[in-house]
Amino acid sequence: MTTYCVPGSISEALEILGRYDGDALIIAGGTDVLPDIRKGKRSPRCLVDITHIPGLDQITVAREYVEVGAAVTFSALAQHPYLQSHVQALVDAAAAVGSADIQNAATWAGNLVQALPAADGAVVALALEAQVLVHDKDGMRGLPVARLFAGPGRSFVDPTRQIITAVRFRIPERPWGTGWRRIGRRDSLVLPILNCATVLELAGGHIIRAAIALGPVAPTPFRATAAEEFLIGQPPGDEAFAEAARLVQRESNPRSSRARASREYRLAALPALVLDALTLASRRAQEKLELQRRERTG
Repeated sequence: MTTYCVPGSISEALEILGRYDGDALIIAGGTDVLPDIRKGKRSPRCLVDITHIPGLDQITVAREYVEVGAAVTFSALAQHPYLQSHVQALVDAAAAVGSADIQNAATWAGNLVQALPAADGAVVALALEAQVLVHDKDGMRGLPVARLFAGPGRSFVDPTRQIITAVRFRIPERPWGTGWRRIGRRDSLVLPILNCATVLELAGGHIIRAAIALGPVAPTPFRATAAEEFLIGQPPGDEAFAEAARLVQRESNPRSSRARASREYRLAALPALVLDALTLASRRAQEKLELQRRERTG
């Protein structure tokens, strides 16, 4: 029989994990853990429910960063006013995860620990250059999401001994925008054929920072670094974005999936997907730039 524990603090949760010595498992929404247990993929002696730990259900917007607690659901992300106005890619990705019932239970942190190459939450976290705050017996540290994925379905965070308490990402100082595009047999409920999250930061009419994250085009959620580097210093527009999209296609190495799509289809669809996501991020960044100009001129 599996014991179910509901700690009231991070220290209590860590104490329970230590007591079971690798035979307990952190749970929040449980949308992945419980099906795995039913299928016999996992058989922990104890489930440690962190959803009652104070503060883990909060979204904090500070001057320099946004911090999302580990118990915050995708539904809460999609409904948050600041994110709806400024981080639309995260809102759109949250709304693409599973069904409404799943979004009401599943968490961003849990989605990251699952480490699936096409996970919507992981792809957008990678584009936002987010980090996770990880607690274990040695204390707390920040781990960049880019260093979280050990392989398909494998994370460097061990939920039998460690706890992700929050996902945090920086708010850029310059005008910026995000874009999200997804190709799938449905808008939600199934893993995507392809997904793409983009972030552009502008200054002086040029791109000063670019992030393009994709899945599943590699064994883990993927950053298209050659395309990103090309965009730095370029004026935002169709010509630059089309070339970046071609570079993304060259960098990507998707596989064929009987359940979703062939490698050839994915490679053919990639440029249009990336072009759309970059165009969307650029439009939003330029809207902020225009608003900033109006505020300066009064």
